[in-house]
Amino acid sequence: MKSSRRLFETLIGNKNNNGIAQQKIRWYYTNRREQQTLYSKISPMGDPGTTVTPELDAWLEKGKKVRVAELVRLLHDLRKRKRFYHALEVSEWMNKRGICVFSPTEHAVQLDLIGKVQGIHSAETYFNNLRDQDKTDKTYGALLNCYVGHRRIEKSLSHFQKMREMGFASSALTYNGIMCLYANKGQYEKVPDILKEMKRNKVSPDNFSYRICINSYGVRSDIEGMEEILKEMVSHPHILMDWNTYSVVANFYIKGGLKDKAIDAMKKCEERLSNKDGLGYNHLISFYARLENKDEVLRLWDLEKSSCKRCINRDYITMLESLVRIGDLNEAEKVLKEWEASGNCFDFRVPNTIVTGYCEKGSVEKAEAMLLDLKKEGRTPTPNSWGKVAEGYQNKGEMVKAKDSMKVALSLFVGSEGWKPNPKVLSGILSWLGDNGDIKNVEDFVGSLRRVVTMDRLMYHALLKSNIKSGKEVDEILSSMKADQIDEDDETKEILGLRHNETN
Repeated sequence: MKSSRRLFETLIGNKNNNGIAQQKIRWYYTNRREQQTLYSKISPMGDPGTTVTPELDAWLEKGKKVRVAELVRLLHDLRKRKRFYHALEVSEWMNKRGICVFSPTEHAVQLDLIGKVQGIHSAETYFNNLRDQDKTDKTYGALLNCYVGHRRIEKSLSHFQKMREMGFASSALTYNGIMCLYANKGQYEKVPDILKEMKRNKVSPDNFSYRICINSYGVRSDIEGMEEILKEMVSHPHILMDWNTYSVVANFYIKGGLKDKAIDAMKKCEERLSNKDGLGYNHLISFYARLENKDEVLRLWDLEKSSCKRCINRDYITMLESLVRIGDLNEAEKVLKEWEASGNCFDFRVPNTIVTGYCEKGSVEKAEAMLLDLKKEGRTPTPNSWGKVAEGYQNKGEMVKAKDSMKVALSLFVGSEGWKPNPKVLSGILSWLGDNGDIKNVEDFVGSLRRVVTMDRLMYHALLKSNIKSGKEVDEILSSMKADQIDEDDETKEILGLRHNETN
């Protein structure tokens, strides 16, 4: 379910069709040449703006074999990689072309994809148009997942009740969906009640059931309740304890300041890590960094590098963030060099982690130098990177450099980005500009800023101050301010009072 992944995947990974957490798939580059298959043809088409249907049609028209097993594998792969639009295309093509007769299982997959790509209404229409024999626990469950994924609590609970009445609420996956729904809506206190209902109805909870419940106690800082559920989980012979659960527990112990218990949970987590389980190593590295245990961070990093086939960018980001948190930027620089030599595709988030660290630790000049070097290499920094540099210079009282850095950040802004400049930094720069900048500097900065944020009182005040200092009229500025529905406050009146002083 989309919503449950959003809430939990940082701590507990992805789930398979049984709702059980799994390690995230790690993708690697290879030069090995293989015979082209339909899978190898479609899988690399990652642009969601493209359509895969013509490629599927062309494959068939060329008389090449289409194996159901290969299409199922492709469909599974696309869903794992969250390429839902393409997955829906493949599923619809299979159905339309009659590649295989759709059973309730295939209908459930297509219904789930319709809900993700086209929304609830389309999913409901598809479900209602199914034959009665195809309306089984699987298709009912897929529609429930759709409601849960869109956080529609009334529809979810109504549909869940219907499944109860029809005897379809018989799997852990169904109950897990409702628990995720309550968790995603912040109603954590209702999660344990669903677990109790499962057990009353003789439905065996799985790992994910217990993990959602453990999380529900943890977010409410109910450590005792969390430990009771963990104890129950461990006692069940059908439950295979995995690293994900102990990772969740360790996280809440750290948040609660229970260091010894956290370390014990982390040791149990590490004992259950399999080879090549980079996600698990990432969690442990982050946890030990939060405990400021540098030795364990470095030990686990060495273990990860020796265990995993290849460290991906996410692994490097986690390690760099951990070293920055600990404050060891020298070690972070070594890891950055390892990444540069790794052959991984360039991801600006990797060096940006050190840029942020430099700024936080007062080495803002190093951060700026790194950004300029990256620019020389043809890499375009993000607005956020230069925004951090601006903040670093402001913290050092170097306002000219803070202003210049923020201007660079603003120049890199693209309208679709979610980045917004730090209000505190903007306030400091605008206040300084109003007191020290000339009209041209102030107008240039405000002009750049208004591309990113709407005009506000601080921006108008800076313009008023600079114009009054230069002996200019400000009636037009005041009119614009009024048009933007920004009333004059005491500070505005104080600024306007400067006109008399400047005249004198």
